[in-house]
Amino acid sequence: MAREFHRADRVADAMRRELAQLIQQEVRDPRLGMVNINDVEVSRDLATAKVFVTFVGEDDRSKIDISMEVLNKAAGFLRSQLARLIQMRSIPRLHFRYDETSVRGQALSALIDKAVNEDRQHQDDDSDSKED
Repeated sequence: MAREFHRADRVADAMRRELAQLIQQEVRDPRLGMVNINDVEVSRDLATAKVFVTFVGEDDRSKIDISMEVLNKAAGFLRSQLARLIQMRSIPRLHFRYDETSVRGQALSALIDKAVNEDRQHQDDDSDSKED
């Protein structure tokens, strides 16, 4: 059975595509680096939208906080630009959130790799001691 798409899903998808271009082309703040828009969640009443972002190559928490502040201050401007691009009666208010899932995923992947390597070393040590 095909997944049913709701209006909020379609609006979120359109907003994600347009915001990616708008942030890259229109936001001229030097404190803002490369921004990835991971997801947009629009409320059922289409009044608010949570925009989940990450920053390419940025691990410093203070720089991330500054970039988030820049994005949230530019939210009104970005909303007005979205109104020009997306034909809707009203555009949801934008709330930018830092998405830590990719950072957590990388940390978990590193832990798994470390555990696998340690397990291999223990197995190699055990097989060496059995041969003696």
